[in-house]
Amino acid sequence: MNRTEEVVDRILAGEVRTAARLMRELDDGRPEPREVLKEIYRHSGRAHIIGITGSPGVGKSTLTDRLIQFLRQKGKTVGVVAVDPTSPFSGGAILGDRIRMQRHALDEGVFIRSLATRGHFGGLTASARAVITVLDAMGKDYVLVETVGVGQDEVEIAATAYTTLVVTVPGMGDDIQAIKAGILEVADILVINKADRDGASRTYQELIQMLELQAHRKASAWMAPVLMTQAKDNEGIEELMAAVQNHQEFLARDGGKGLLLARGSRVRQEFLELLKEGIFRHLVKQLEGDGRLDRILTAILAQQTDPYSASEALVLETLGPLTPGA
Repeated sequence: MNRTEEVVDRILAGEVRTAARLMRELDDGRPEPREVLKEIYRHSGRAHIIGITGSPGVGKSTLTDRLIQFLRQKGKTVGVVAVDPTSPFSGGAILGDRIRMQRHALDEGVFIRSLATRGHFGGLTASARAVITVLDAMGKDYVLVETVGVGQDEVEIAATAYTTLVVTVPGMGDDIQAIKAGILEVADILVINKADRDGASRTYQELIQMLELQAHRKASAWMAPVLMTQAKDNEGIEELMAAVQNHQEFLARDGGKGLLLARGSRVRQEFLELLKEGIFRHLVKQLEGDGRLDRILTAILAQQTDPYSASEALVLETLGPLTPGA
């Protein structure tokens, strides 16, 4: 048995130490783990992926902690991917596993992994998607993905998660900003956390009105509920998980048509991201190898061309013209 087969067997058996080592290698961008991912991918697809997103300060980490607690009390195993801001000094995650959700660290039914964004602002990194696959293949019942709070740009998670929670709090203006950012369109469940604050009822009413206004534009029959929680005091968590279960059941209707669409969206995004990453890496290596990159940059600096024209010409030269109707 070679090393890849050995690692695959250990991952499928749920071995924590092997999984942690593989995730570290994935986060470091090493090429070796890709062979393992190729083998374990067909064993994934069983976990229900819950995305937790929202602006900084809304209490996503506390909410995630409470969801872990609830699911463990129900006997469910949980994987957590916490995407953190990147330290400008070390390149690693500023907030680590030991700082957040410490009380679950010794629970064998919970695996928490913090990942740095490394300058990626779409909500998820390539390594985050790979870690989700590893946790899924390990046999986790639920994978919770808490994305870095960058506000309006954070819609990428909706294409990866099967159930997306968008978290806001009263008094932050998120109720108004949400519709501008298109956040309402990606939310399967809207959560007003810290609901003991002034203005919670107003925020609730405004979100309900916005949802009603956009209801006629939605292709899906699912209507996102608006729920109030106080994660710090463990209030509203049972109702929130009931809503998650309702959404799971909705996805399972008609032979799992909704779940198939959600998985299709995830596969499409993952494939295109890997394709983009692979083409970029290959092309840059080729350009550096034959000296074209330096020549192009020199021409741009000398204002003999511009980056827009140069990049368009390179794409045309490399991939050829688009065929009619493409």
